Amino acid sequence: MKTNLIRIGAALGAVLVAAPALAQDLTFWSWRQEDKAAYEQFIDTFEAANPGITVKFETFEATNYNTILSTALAGGTGPDVMMVRAYGGLENVASAGYLEPLSTETVPALADFSQASLSAESMRSDGKIYAVPFASQTQFVIYNKAIFDANGLEEPQTWADLEALSQKLKDAGVIPFANGTATAWQNETVTFGLGSSLMGEDFYNDLVAGNADFTDERFTSALGAVADIAANYFPDGFIGLDYPSAQQLFSSGMAGMFIGGSYELANFKNQNPDIELGMFAAPGETADDAKLVAVYFDGGYAVNAATPNKDAAITFVNYLASQEFGQAFANTLNNISTIPGVTFDNPLLAEVAELNQSSIPYLMLAHFRYGEPSGSVLIQGEMQKLFSGETTSEAIGEVLTTGLAAWYEPFQN
Repeated sequence: MKTNLIRIGAALGAVLVAAPALAQDLTFWSWRQEDKAAYEQFIDTFEAANPGITVKFETFEATNYNTILSTALAGGTGPDVMMVRAYGGLENVASAGYLEPLSTETVPALADFSQASLSAESMRSDGKIYAVPFASQTQFVIYNKAIFDANGLEEPQTWADLEALSQKLKDAGVIPFANGTATAWQNETVTFGLGSSLMGEDFYNDLVAGNADFTDERFTSALGAVADIAANYFPDGFIGLDYPSAQQLFSSGMAGMFIGGSYELANFKNQNPDIELGMFAAPGETADDAKLVAVYFDGGYAVNAATPNKDAAITFVNYLASQEFGQAFANTLNNISTIPGVTFDNPLLAEVAELNQSSIPYLMLAHFRYGEPSGSVLIQGEMQKLFSGETTSEAIGEVLTTGLAAWYEPFQN
């Protein structure tokens, strides 16, 4: 009896000693509270394939997420794996040394990701990748197909076409565009969702190469054209119309178009399941001008550099970079996964993916949120003034160039 107890005790001891190596509990943080149920499904799939690794998914309010995450990481209580923002938002966390650099050696699937998506999750200073990109968003014009059909309208091929169809809707008693600009960030959405093709890819390339600034006529004339559309074809009192109210105007069928992101599609269908949606890249001046949507990357999945569970965390991030995960992500959340090879069951997403083939980056987010004042803050405030008739597009070009010169070196010459 005593011998058996000794054997049992020895066996239990061996199990207890081995347990930490076998069972690893990961914490995974996110700001996507609305996606919690979906992520718990994804995690179930991962855990079934990786016995011994468990993942606890925790979400936080989006507005305060960056502060909560940075505070936890600084205090040594951060998660093992986390969603991080892209571009300047990523650098704020990565530059402090909180994130584990990733490579094609640790996450082989990264070799097939687009360079644009990887750049969004890389540090400019060292060129290293710090997160697996998870989604892209696209800014364009969404329209109500039933309203277009009822008024004999087709997707515009030129800026004059856009003005003409807007006037036809207005004459028919339909609000052409539902957008309002009382919510600050909507000013930026409207500017680049409507004006990217007018600005053009050549302007974008010259700007990022340091051969142009925001006083360039290609940029300022686009701002003027956007302001003219707003003045003539946005709802009465649009300067005081907030974002939720504008969404409701469109989803209720009172307006024909909405300038917004691909993230709006699921929301509009939820608000009005019967609405039939179309989308197009706002055109340039002529039919020959490239029709460009504005694309940006939402964020990525990163590993805490100080996690005691690094092997398990890397294993989990490899799953988050897999085509299996990307397909489930796209099908479940109706989002454009950045993972190569993912197909889209939802025809609207397939259409977004097609539009993305002709695009430029969503300018201020991709390039001008790395310092203070940020390009986004400047363009949002200045466009609100332009819509109110309190400034000119040329003056905005000067304000942007001068303001960003505080930290953006190409503008300091």
